[in-house]
Amino acid sequence: MAKVKVEDIRNVAICGHGSSGKTTLVDKMLVKTGAVNAQPSVDDGTSICDFDPEEKHHKYSIESSVVHFSHAGKHFHFIDTPGYPDFIGQTIGAMQGVDTALIAVDAHSGIEVNTRRVFNEAGKAGLGRMILITKMDGENIDFPALIDSIRELWGTPCVLLNVPLGQGADFRGVVSTLRVPDDTSGALLDPREIHEPLIESIIEVDEAMMERYFEGQQPTDQELSKLIVRAVAEGSLIPILCCSSKLEHGVQELLDALAMCGLSPADLPRQAFRDDEAVALEPQAEGPLVAHVFKTRIDPFVQKLSFLRIHSGTLKRDQTVPASTARKGMKIGSLLRVQAHDTSAVDEAFPGDIVAVAKMEELHTGATIGEMRLPEVRFPTPMVGLAVSPKSRGDETKLSGALQKVADEDPTIRIDRDSQTKELVMSGMSELHLTIIRERLQRRDKLEVETREPKIPFRETIQAPAEGSYRHKKQTGGRGQFGEVHIRMYPLPRGIDLEEYATKQRFPQMKSHHYDEQHNFLWVDSVVGGVIPGNFMPAIEKGFKERLEGGVIAGYQVQDLAVEVHFGKHHPVDSSETAFKTAARMVFRDVFQKASPCLLEPVVKMEITVPEANVGDVYSDMSSRGGRVQGSEAVGGNLQTIFVEIPLREVTTYNRTLSSMTGGQGSYTMDFSHYDVMPGNVQQEIMAKAKVQEEEDD
Repeated sequence: MAKVKVEDIRNVAICGHGSSGKTTLVDKMLVKTGAVNAQPSVDDGTSICDFDPEEKHHKYSIESSVVHFSHAGKHFHFIDTPGYPDFIGQTIGAMQGVDTALIAVDAHSGIEVNTRRVFNEAGKAGLGRMILITKMDGENIDFPALIDSIRELWGTPCVLLNVPLGQGADFRGVVSTLRVPDDTSGALLDPREIHEPLIESIIEVDEAMMERYFEGQQPTDQELSKLIVRAVAEGSLIPILCCSSKLEHGVQELLDALAMCGLSPADLPRQAFRDDEAVALEPQAEGPLVAHVFKTRIDPFVQKLSFLRIHSGTLKRDQTVPASTARKGMKIGSLLRVQAHDTSAVDEAFPGDIVAVAKMEELHTGATIGEMRLPEVRFPTPMVGLAVSPKSRGDETKLSGALQKVADEDPTIRIDRDSQTKELVMSGMSELHLTIIRERLQRRDKLEVETREPKIPFRETIQAPAEGSYRHKKQTGGRGQFGEVHIRMYPLPRGIDLEEYATKQRFPQMKSHHYDEQHNFLWVDSVVGGVIPGNFMPAIEKGFKERLEGGVIAGYQVQDLAVEVHFGKHHPVDSSETAFKTAARMVFRDVFQKASPCLLEPVVKMEITVPEANVGDVYSDMSSRGGRVQGSEAVGGNLQTIFVEIPLREVTTYNRTLSSMTGGQGSYTMDFSHYDVMPGNVQQEIMAKAKVQEEEDD
């Protein structure tokens, strides 16, 4: 790849709600700049960016797609991202590879659920933001009202960089508000009235320039060209542009605007960490190597491609480099330049470049290549799950491998083997998300799967102290079995100082203790006088751990308790590890049942964004589900976000309810919060079902 000056690189992700015309626009850009010689079409299944079979079938983007082209002396890497919130992980990943986010807004539909989401995600990522109003050739457009809603939701930095000439069937182009021409007839808004607010948004980043401007001195074109990039980088300007990809009006002006005020890698300050020290990253080829894996794709030939953004230094073919997810240095094979699904080999990559490397199994999305590490990228927690099993017996191993590939490609897919339920659970962002994964398994891996609602991972714990003993004695004609264990059991709060708890508060005769972080389980050896020989203590611990995994009252994992072994008895001949493990399991069961046992259930935090007219509906619905509303806040655009804590069992299919309640205008995020005691009536119902299941299994 020929080396391009850093200041001449533009890395852009186009984001927005589904059906806002993003993919069609990128296809048009590739044709207009001469990067491809074709007439691609999403509807015909010939789009450059939507090349995946599932994308062609459904006619919408499922994965982000990387392309490149040149325009006006600038080299562009453009990433087309999915529009449905079900695939938000692809968009968040893409934002790690770019410096500018272009937010697409359908002129007719306006600001939709995912439009708000991606705008906010771009802000979190610290990117420069630009807004593109698409489909200006559509029907029933109220352009002034749309601009008002954008400015109400996202503030006064949102200023038109050009204005449409006509709309609908009469849309014939755009006119600049930065350099207003003499003839502006047909403009939907007067460019002259917008010119002054635009200039003020640009020069806001330079106090000296502002003073001269308000004294009557106009900035030169050269000064504006420099300051407009700073204004976009600092967020004092969010340019709005307009276009119709179908008619190709405004596309040329969009490319020119991205070349003029899109950010280069040198315009966006970034930092990495060497040990715990923050280090400013300079996009210099001679600097230390720092690159970031922002996307992973498995191609049809089961070749893993890791997409890298180079932030600093130079990456060369056959170079051995350290990586945050590899145990030792990795030798990079070929470097690949990517044009959607096509690749071509290059010898080296420089700061600002986006390339891919193949067959690097130890690289995962989010990994850093080089001696330093980049800040961790937070992806939303997948909370909609399906238990998965192969239709054909004997395909269990094949299914596990196929699902691992899916999880490598998508950070918002999680695969878990639930030790309690024995289910293989695939979790994603929504039912649609998981449906697409099933289609991919069938197409790519020739795997048909059966799915069902997974069992919710409840937990068991205690609410009061208790103590007791158990003697395991068995005589079978030869050597017998004997072991006696006495324990005390206590509830164990989370987040306490375990050393202080163990040594000062509870167990003054403690000889040793062991802590299991996964279960928040502490067990203490306070045995004195050799009544239980020390060589049997590991067997006692094994007995406890079997109960932790298998449960006592309903078959769920046990957590949040401490057990003190303080006395026991042994027999010089009949005692064995097996006898003491059995005694430990049984005494744990007996004392647990005396210690006010209860079931815990997962509670999730939800942020539900709805039109103000639906706020009352959400409050009422959450109350009926046992949710606790924590408050709400206005987020602009006649929208409110409601903060709720609620049991997971109540919202496993909440997307259907919210969509119906709000006419598709509501959205929500959901993350695990904590485990809490389950209401008594629900607890009794679940325990009764567990008992019936146990009897059936027996």
